[in-house]
Amino acid sequence: MTRESESGLPIEPVYGPEALAGWDPAERLGEPGGYPYTRGVYPSMYTGRPWTMRQYAGFGTASESNARYKQLIANGTMGLSVAFDLPTQMGHDSDAPLAHGEVGKVGVAIDSVDDMRVLFDGIPLDKVSTSMTINAPAALLLLLYQIVGEEQGVPADKLTGTIQNDVLKEYIARGTYIFPPKPSLRLIADIFAYCKAEIPKWNTISISGYHMAEAGASPAQEIAFTLADGIEYVRTAIAAGMDVDDFAPRLSFFFVSRTTILEEVAKFRAARRIWARVMREEFGAKNPKSLMLRFHTQTAGVQLTAQQPEVNLVRVAVQGLAAVLGGTQSLHTNSFDEAIALPTDKSARLALRTQQVLAYETDVTATVDPFAGSYVVEKLTDDVEAAALDLMARVEDLGGAVAAIEHGFQKSEIERNAYRIALETDAGERVVVGVNRFKLDEEEPYEPLRVDPAIEAQQAARLAALRAGRDQGAVDAALAALQKAAGGTENVLYPMRDALRARATVGEVCDALRAVWGTYVPSDSF
Repeated sequence: MTRESESGLPIEPVYGPEALAGWDPAERLGEPGGYPYTRGVYPSMYTGRPWTMRQYAGFGTASESNARYKQLIANGTMGLSVAFDLPTQMGHDSDAPLAHGEVGKVGVAIDSVDDMRVLFDGIPLDKVSTSMTINAPAALLLLLYQIVGEEQGVPADKLTGTIQNDVLKEYIARGTYIFPPKPSLRLIADIFAYCKAEIPKWNTISISGYHMAEAGASPAQEIAFTLADGIEYVRTAIAAGMDVDDFAPRLSFFFVSRTTILEEVAKFRAARRIWARVMREEFGAKNPKSLMLRFHTQTAGVQLTAQQPEVNLVRVAVQGLAAVLGGTQSLHTNSFDEAIALPTDKSARLALRTQQVLAYETDVTATVDPFAGSYVVEKLTDDVEAAALDLMARVEDLGGAVAAIEHGFQKSEIERNAYRIALETDAGERVVVGVNRFKLDEEEPYEPLRVDPAIEAQQAARLAALRAGRDQGAVDAALAALQKAAGGTENVLYPMRDALRARATVGEVCDALRAVWGTYVPSDSF
């Protein structure tokens, strides 16, 4: 009996050679580390060393998050990944009226260089790689990181890490946007140019499908809309006068990994192949690194359940395995209690141990691309690729990613798929263990980690002290220079850096830009 994949593609009970009839391995596969990178972006993949093990963390105050980072490093984390609270993500200070009730809840509150200094106190920034999940205000957080690095004596050219910086997906699926698309793209192009000159080892953008998947996108939709956004960013940078090979090697991507192992592996392979061909054939990239789709993966938070939360340990292990078999460059494994609240110290450690078991106790790191040549995986790779290319063509027909966003196309398609999933789950056609099958009569009690509501008052007090102790004239002059740059063609990161060094706050800098660029109002016109 034929089943359907998450993307609605058929999965047959048995596959044989006929599934790949007329199939050219040289064209479809290549060699590991070679075009079109279906088999992975590096020749040796994990046989030399495993993927980077990142754990996404951040909550409450900078000092609390700093303690969690040090614990994760002590337990073997190879890279840090910072979660910011909603006010920071939206460019508001902790004492702003719109921040009330949200300070420190879903991530760490960062209002100024003072907070960033505390966040990385005692953590040598020349020894760790740091990923920051921040989008509309990404430039600010990167510059704060650079300033703290300089205070540690670490030159900018030694800093390594990633800013998510993918504002287009915010308009599609997540909603933490600030400015309209045009100035947002201009800001991203300025970041590309700034990092090429100042922070050359930094990954300037992590083009994200993860949040689309969390909103309900199928695997084919996830990679189609993510790669379409990537194409828009490349076009923007080229239009700003940059050569494709000057910035494309620092582009990276961010995908989800679900429990459906076969389709997830196929998805990752298809995404690499599509991107390599687009970069070579459409943009004429010459540097092999410009053709490589390097990506971070996070296991699927949307598939975790509050019911029988320990079962999430199994889900996360399966999802992590799918990411590894798909060739990810770095991985975050969710904690089993994240459907309930912020992870506890123990659950965060267990999530990391899951990766370590995959890396050091299984044999999946012994050989490159274990599924290569599998009838079902190669056929699914072709099918997912075809479905994604069809969606990408529809985006192009609307005028590209930004025009499609303005039409509401991607959002509408994702919502339609999310509705389908909800209906199947409610009908019991899609089994969710512990939710619509294999339920308990009574759930066991679980004590979650809770953020102290007093944090909001503490952050407000810190802000009051900062404003009282700084040179306000210098701040005002720096913000005026930033607004002048924003209204012209100058790279805004240089005056922005000056303002942050003068101890302007995140909210003040974003407000200065809002005054020039305005704010985005979404459309549901499609």
